[in-house]
Amino acid sequence: MTKLYDSVPPQTVAFIGLGVMGGPMAGHLARAGHRVTVYNRTAARAEVWVAQHAGEGLSAAMALTPREAAQQADIVFLCVGNDDDLRSVVLGADGALAGLRPGGLLVDHTTASADVARELSALAVAQGGQFIDAPVSGGQAGAVNGVLTVMCGGDAAAFETMRPVAMAFSRAIALLGESGAGQLAKMVNQICIAGLVQGLSEAIAFGQNAGLDMKQVLDVIGKGAAQSWQMDNRGKTMVDDQFDFGFAVDWMRKDLGLVLDEARRNGSRLPVTALVDQFYAEVQAMGGRRWDTSSLVRRLR
Repeated sequence: MTKLYDSVPPQTVAFIGLGVMGGPMAGHLARAGHRVTVYNRTAARAEVWVAQHAGEGLSAAMALTPREAAQQADIVFLCVGNDDDLRSVVLGADGALAGLRPGGLLVDHTTASADVARELSALAVAQGGQFIDAPVSGGQAGAVNGVLTVMCGGDAAAFETMRPVAMAFSRAIALLGESGAGQLAKMVNQICIAGLVQGLSEAIAFGQNAGLDMKQVLDVIGKGAAQSWQMDNRGKTMVDDQFDFGFAVDWMRKDLGLVLDEARRNGSRLPVTALVDQFYAEVQAMGGRRWDTSSLVRRLR
């Protein structure tokens, strides 16, 4: 299948944040033919990224500040840890906003609050730019394989500017409303995942206690109404007690904290999500801060 980016003219872009998600995403942009300048707070990681991609003959450069990265870019992609991290690379004299060109576009792939998305959007628009909040789903494997799902909030014209470029690392991108809508949609995504993983954990623990061959059981029920991405991709590793990969418990707790904060603001009742958040706190206390989120099953053994 031909991806949308195949017909996109090369763009000059910046990518700020080269973690387990951002590094591969920036790499896909470079391999799609775009001119990519990167910034990372740990400069050594940016140096390694540039050396690797320039060595492949791709257009890859490094900036010393977010402002410098943004100055020549039409689109500035960001993927950092949380609200505070995001403000630290966008705001201030050396921030990306200070370097944003007139008409430039900030696209934030951080999973953050809807409030910070609205705040940064207003600041970008005030100086003649645009901002799209665009959190992603698909985890590290999705980033590496270029098949992320991107949930966006912001201006429709700005979205149409970023969409064909961001298809370099995505399989689906949708505009879901005004600024903040992308972050709210990501919260919906995490609510769904929390309940699914807990249900799958209980099912596996129950089946093992009953003496069933749970891999065989998962093969069978995975062809019926119980099927899910979590079952297909995590069920058998949960049976094998393997959790040294994937989306870390620490990250999920950060995301669920955003969810529960927003729920308090909008009056939503999330009893299952709140309970699963506490279960993840127990996994952290067991030493599982960096384990995959499927490690919920360990509580039940």
